[in-house]
Amino acid sequence: MIRTDTDRFDAVVVGGGPAGATAACELALNGRHVLLLDRAGRIKPCGGAIPPRAIQEFAIPDQMLVAKIKTARIISPKAKSVDIPIEGGFVGMVDREHFDEWLRERAAASGAVRRTGTFERLTREPDGTVIVHYRPGPGHAKDAIETVRTRTVIGADGAKSAVGRQEVPGADTIPYVFAYHEIAEAPAAGSVDYDPSRCDVYYRGSVSPDFYGWVFPHGRTVSIGTGSAHKGFSLRGSTAALREAAGLDQVKTLRHEGAPIPLQPLTRWDNGKDVVLAGDAAGVVAPASGEGIFYAMLGGRLAAEAVDAFCEKGDTRALALARKRFMRAHGNVFWILGMMQRYWYTTDERRERFVAICRDKDVQELTFDAYMNKELVKAKPLAHVRIFFKNIAHLTGVVPA
Repeated sequence: MIRTDTDRFDAVVVGGGPAGATAACELALNGRHVLLLDRAGRIKPCGGAIPPRAIQEFAIPDQMLVAKIKTARIISPKAKSVDIPIEGGFVGMVDREHFDEWLRERAAASGAVRRTGTFERLTREPDGTVIVHYRPGPGHAKDAIETVRTRTVIGADGAKSAVGRQEVPGADTIPYVFAYHEIAEAPAAGSVDYDPSRCDVYYRGSVSPDFYGWVFPHGRTVSIGTGSAHKGFSLRGSTAALREAAGLDQVKTLRHEGAPIPLQPLTRWDNGKDVVLAGDAAGVVAPASGEGIFYAMLGGRLAAEAVDAFCEKGDTRALALARKRFMRAHGNVFWILGMMQRYWYTTDERRERFVAICRDKDVQELTFDAYMNKELVKAKPLAHVRIFFKNIAHLTGVVPA
């Protein structure tokens, strides 16, 4: 059974995570007729970190922050740890179950039309109008298919984007890790070595052979998880061992999620005529750190700007502006983080040296400046020179791990 909606949208956004919800909100605020289509019951596994720049640029209210992190602790394969204070600020934490829904509600309040459904495919009418086919959400027949007409589509439907695989060359080859986490009740104060204002990051091959494990506070709950691109590596088993190591094996598990996380931006985000990708679908999760919320929201905003420009002038070249603007601002950071992950995350010996490097105050200061502000810091050239020579010393083994 197929039901066709006679309404015609300027844009249909497929996927209601941070990228899609932000894109729909921005387009609606610009006066565009936009539909936000999202699957029912989707929650992405995510540590939930929100840097100050994201809080400021996207007007995230304080009540959405379930925790404020003042320290990051990194733990080596030999259980050596380094506490890195976040000077003069904090990193906000959100729970994606509630944060993503708040973003979707904000988009709807701004004028976007919300529908629940699963994307199936795109077709086109002779005049170029795009037809979006989707399966509606709960309450409809299993074989029900609905369609809507639109000028453009923003694919924000995750690392294995169905929109991307159908429309954008290369979208089916995106590299990714598979992430898994468990949301559990936070332990009672003083019962274990747990600080509700500290994120713990475990760099151990047993936790992940190519990524890391995390324990991130979420107020009354805690996110415990890991990720890996290695097929056959047990993420559930690794998470269970991580919980035991962190003293969290006895606290109650509330829910768990798993999903692919991309680690490299696609070389192309649009199909050259009416589709552009955003967020995980475009590959904009930072290598090494796995951070994605800020980059997803920025990608959603840039995709909305590109679609708005296309709707205004009818020039399909405008769709390519989303990727051009993103890579101009953040391409160097992604390249450096990718190099870091490929080198430091390969053996426990290198992980041990990586943690040792992080004891250095210059490294800590510049790392958090870059993380908090989302740009490479150029104002301290002497610190960069010192870090360069310290890295060489660690790489050559002159400095013991």
